[in-house]
Amino acid sequence: MNDAYLRLIERLKHRHLIGSVQGLLGWDEQVNLPPQSADFRAEQMATIAGLEHAAASDGRIGEALAQLEAAIDDLDSDQQIVVREARKDFDRVTKLPAEFVEEKARHSSAAYHAWTKARTDREFEPYAPFIAKHLELAKREADYQGWGDRPYDYAIELHDPGFSAEVIDGLFAELKAGLIPLVQKIDAAAAAQSSQSPLRGFPVDAQREFLEEVTAKLGFDYGRGRIDVSPHPFCEGSGTDVRMTTRFQEDEPLDSLFSSIHETGHGLYEQGLPMADHATALGQHAGMAMHESQSRMWENQVCRSRAFWQHFEPRFRELFGGQVKGVSSDELYREINAVRPTLIRVDSDEVHYNLHIILRFELEKKLFSGELAVADIPTAWNDGCEELLGCRPQHDGEGVLQDVHWSGGAFGYFPSYCLGNMIAAQNWNAVRQEMPDLEGDFAKGEFGRLLEWLRRNVHQQGKRLSALDRVEVVTKAPLSPQPLLTYLAERYGSLY
Repeated sequence: MNDAYLRLIERLKHRHLIGSVQGLLGWDEQVNLPPQSADFRAEQMATIAGLEHAAASDGRIGEALAQLEAAIDDLDSDQQIVVREARKDFDRVTKLPAEFVEEKARHSSAAYHAWTKARTDREFEPYAPFIAKHLELAKREADYQGWGDRPYDYAIELHDPGFSAEVIDGLFAELKAGLIPLVQKIDAAAAAQSSQSPLRGFPVDAQREFLEEVTAKLGFDYGRGRIDVSPHPFCEGSGTDVRMTTRFQEDEPLDSLFSSIHETGHGLYEQGLPMADHATALGQHAGMAMHESQSRMWENQVCRSRAFWQHFEPRFRELFGGQVKGVSSDELYREINAVRPTLIRVDSDEVHYNLHIILRFELEKKLFSGELAVADIPTAWNDGCEELLGCRPQHDGEGVLQDVHWSGGAFGYFPSYCLGNMIAAQNWNAVRQEMPDLEGDFAKGEFGRLLEWLRRNVHQQGKRLSALDRVEVVTKAPLSPQPLLTYLAERYGSLY
């Protein structure tokens, strides 16, 4: 029995190593790839995807699983979890033909480069065939897996096991019912105090210096990670090698800072997973909603707090004295938490952010049901923006082309952001009940107690429980949008 388990772990490690190379190639594609090398990279991505698929569908994994499952009671609880999740992965991957996996990887690479050009050109029409192909691939994959009648649920399941469109519909409906009147109330108050950002002309080198200091202080280990620049911020890799990206604008210094903090939340989660178990469920995250909860908590509950800026404002002023001359501490804090409806999701304030996600979720449902044609996405997007956010994109670059996710076929991912906000707020309540003086740590530049709490309650738990079950264990309550609504009302009600 021990021999069978060791053989399984050996094969899972082999798959994990190849998958990590695939992820590194994807990171490099968005950060360093020469502009004329896209076609070659597409073939590289297809090849490595084929190798990863072959490793994941290796018959020796199936043989070891069958032997272990025949005497499952002889395994301890952690070993049973490894076998359970390995079986799910093995069954999923062996249902996919190698040719399909390579086709999907090749198309994802080509679609990414088509997206970057379309966004630069602010024109959706040339990019539409790539979205249509991704949609066809997603439905075909769902059919291979036996989810042909529920392809969007399959897309959600890939990112967030245990969730479905129906479950998310219920949570989002409750959130929307409480959020829209809150948004309207805060918008009305914010409009009466409306002003443009006073933050202009921040040198990029100093921005980079500041954000690297901040993210290191939060706990990110730069000995096992790095941060670079890409068109859309993201985080790639496992805890032994985490690659983050951000983007810089001299007149929007908070964009690069909070994008970096967001990606640091992802990086801290990956670095907190048990390193020896990265190839198995014991060392893997519990879904993207849980992953986003880590990013959103650090980005918002922690780093937009007064206590956080009590510590970091002096350094901010030291680096940018000329740029913030005449800006009081209260004005700076209000700017950090400014409520201004924006068309760009990653620039959105917390109050409006979830409306961006609800818009994307509604569009994805209609795409998968056939109610919305790919060619009609821009109009539907613009109409939804006007309805939910009160503003309409002037071109596709600030509308349907702003996000990178669909270029990789990542349908079903967008809900993870909003679900992550819910989990973050609910976990934030739990940690503050346990440590009511926690924000005093932030004022001193100390974040270790919060990070240790997250390590103990989330990171080190791996995939032992689903995100829904983990939330209930940690917070003693089912996932609900109410803590998020309460948090938003408290923080922004006090400001506006």
